[in-house]
Amino acid sequence: MSEQQSSPFHAIKAIDYTVIFVRDMAAMRRFYEDILRFPLIRELSPNWIEFRVGGNTLALAKPSRTADDAPIPGGTAALQLAFKVLPAQVDQCADELVRLGFALLSPPTNQSFGHRTLFFRDPDGNLLEVYADI
Repeated sequence: MSEQQSSPFHAIKAIDYTVIFVRDMAAMRRFYEDILRFPLIRELSPNWIEFRVGGNTLALAKPSRTADDAPIPGGTAALQLAFKVLPAQVDQCADELVRLGFALLSPPTNQSFGHRTLFFRDPDGNLLEVYADI
């Protein structure tokens, strides 16, 4: 058996939760809870909030909660999250964001690689994508 085949990391089968280190907890909480409508799982403290996204957990945390890293500078995306929906829902999500006053980075677009995509940012500037297979 090769070293790679015997790695204990082969036991990892999924991402259980994702943590976004936030600059503005109040704005980020309102966005993910009220705009994207992700169900709140629990609030462990004012610095750690968890939402349900499908079978996964999306946590918002102040960097000092688990690490003392400096926050990502404003205007810099720390990550990109992609949320899969049905094709018609890409346009519905775009319409809802515009209705609520959010700027789209790109309108719903059919990509050559077989996705219909919509790009926008959360209040901290992270890149968000809503997409569907087409």
